[in-house]
Amino acid sequence: MQKTPEQWLEVAPPEKKAGVFKLFLGYAPGVGKTYSMLSEAIRRQSRGEDVVIGVVESHGRQATKELAGRLETVPRKELNYKGTTFYEMDVDAILARRPQVAIIDELAHTNIDGSKHHKRYEDVLELLENKIDILSTMNIQHLESVTPLVHKITGIIVRETVPDWLLQRVDEIVLSDVTPEALQTRMRRGDIYPMERVDRALGSFFRPSNLIALREIALRHVAQVVDRSLEPYIKTEIDPGRELQVRERIAVGTSSNPAAQYLIARASRMAQAVNGELFVVYVDIGSDNDDPERQRSLQANFQFAENLGAKVVRLKDKEVAHAMAEFVREKHITQVIFGHSATSGWRRYLFLSAVHRFLRDAPAVDVHIVKQQVD
Repeated sequence: MQKTPEQWLEVAPPEKKAGVFKLFLGYAPGVGKTYSMLSEAIRRQSRGEDVVIGVVESHGRQATKELAGRLETVPRKELNYKGTTFYEMDVDAILARRPQVAIIDELAHTNIDGSKHHKRYEDVLELLENKIDILSTMNIQHLESVTPLVHKITGIIVRETVPDWLLQRVDEIVLSDVTPEALQTRMRRGDIYPMERVDRALGSFFRPSNLIALREIALRHVAQVVDRSLEPYIKTEIDPGRELQVRERIAVGTSSNPAAQYLIARASRMAQAVNGELFVVYVDIGSDNDDPERQRSLQANFQFAENLGAKVVRLKDKEVAHAMAEFVREKHITQVIFGHSATSGWRRYLFLSAVHRFLRDAPAVDVHIVKQQVD
């Protein structure tokens, strides 16, 4: 009996459009990124997957060498640069080999001149386009937006970076994490660097204050990725009353009034205190459009918000309360902040009426009313 197209679709899995990208992220050398990556690769191989090593840097660590020795390695490409021989990952050789999974260490690496691509992450992207799954590693200080902060904290200039947008291509992030105390113990045992380099490392990059700060940066970025991955599930959740939000999302309404900067600063401090995401929302009801001075003041407020790391959102509606309620629902905001400057008369009545309309239309959300001082 001949099968229908629907029956064939039930039997045949959907065609793979691109490789799956899994990143093992750490906050310092020695936290176990490469070891964890290789351990997973060996597990996959034991399940029957075709796994090869494109490049692994053992840095002389015996445990890493032993794990890498249990996997097939695609020979590196020999390149001569200024009279010195270098060995870089051979992208074309991996493509010719056509494995299911390729292991590619140190994602932020810059390739030697003469390589197919300038950066190793560009090699990874080409392999992903050719439907090869990738396991890779990186420390958080190599993320482009983080390097200025890392320099400020540690005094070290990080020269090899990857752009922030690359994390949006990553399908899964695994945080390779140990406490700073445990990492220093590994260092003292000689598990990370040779013993002659231990004292110098512990007195510079591996100082407790540096490690604590870098670990916090890594944890925050992983939390952001987890929150983004929740977004599609929140939008399609069958039970709209079920709470899936993990990270606080704070929205503050703004206007063209210069006093709004006080409110934005207050909201920014609240967001930082809970490691939350801050949205500064302006609802255009047409009242400021014909006044150049108000437009300049509004742009100054927007710039002030962006300088504090907030996301500025412009909405257009006939009613501020309705627009804010819809925004809160759409973006799954957890806290809303309104500024209150009118203390009596009809202005106070209009403000309270708008707040009541917002509460009527908005989903469950915490509301803060902050009294503003105005001239």
